[in-house]
Amino acid sequence: MGRAWVFGDDVSTDDIIPGIYSLSTDPKEAASHAFAYKRPEFAREARRGDVIIAGHNFGCGSSREAAVLALRGAGIRAVIAPSFPFIFYRNAINNGLVSVMGTDHCSFD
Repeated sequence: MGRAWVFGDDVSTDDIIPGIYSLSTDPKEAASHAFAYKRPEFAREARRGDVIIAGHNFGCGSSREAAVLALRGAGIRAVIAPSFPFIFYRNAINNGLVSVMGTDHCSFD
């Protein structure tokens, strides 16, 4: 059984995988650097079947496919957020990461 990782609004692809690691095309290698600066524990604690529940605009910023590869390599099953930038959403679909647009009625308070 997976668990949920909760993030707020405007999590960028730079947050998901810092630029210095973004050239990796290997999902496991990319996963080892996922959220290195934003949530350092993520890379060692994320497990297969975990999901991400996030605020608006998850995956904003550069059109870094390595961000999706990092999430897949970490075992993330799905990302649920009220909105995604189009390029992140397409990269997720192309790489088999389930991305569900939830409602605005979610609250993290």
